[in-house]
Amino acid sequence: MHKSQTVYLVTIKFYARLSMPTIYLVRHGITPANLENRFAGRTSEKLHAAGIGQMRQVGERLRDENIAAIYCGPTKRTVQSAEILGSLFNISVSSLAELDEIKIPHWDGLTKDEIRQQYGAQYPTWLSTPQSFNQPGCETLEQVQKRAVVAMNRLLAGEQTQNLLLVSHLIVLRCLVLYFQELEIKDFRSIKIDNGSILKVSGLERAGCRSVLFST
Repeated sequence: MHKSQTVYLVTIKFYARLSMPTIYLVRHGITPANLENRFAGRTSEKLHAAGIGQMRQVGERLRDENIAAIYCGPTKRTVQSAEILGSLFNISVSSLAELDEIKIPHWDGLTKDEIRQQYGAQYPTWLSTPQSFNQPGCETLEQVQKRAVVAMNRLLAGEQTQNLLLVSHLIVLRCLVLYFQELEIKDFRSIKIDNGSILKVSGLERAGCRSVLFST
């Protein structure tokens, strides 16, 4: 039986020229692939029952945060996670391609052991030096970060004052955290984000950044 996980809230504060709304970044709920150590990628993987429970926990944690809009990546597990939150907040959900999982199509649906067996040094490289991972027909982490940041900036353009919630994947959220904390892609594996975790992003009026970890 799957052991329930604590839902975490990480607050990330960074330099902002103008006042900005709070953005809540949420990793989708746990899936069978997560439990099986399988790379779900861009497959139609759905949430595990425990993942549905995690997203309900997230909804309880954020119910009083005045969230006005919810965006998510297009995979089934992020859409399903976002729709659970949307139903709790009575908010419609919009899908954004920029929040999609990293594109590594030949890994989709394989266990980590199967990737090692079928693709030699690719997976060890992904683990030890993710910044150098670059395969034909696939995305790099820099490309994932670039598209995710473009989406964030677009949502924040103009006089946006309402709080937003974005549901995406571990890889995408790690890339955003690296960007906001001004860390390099080589620090990718230092960012820990469990399924159902919440990252709260807000601006400071002067330069500086820090992260504070809270548990429910």
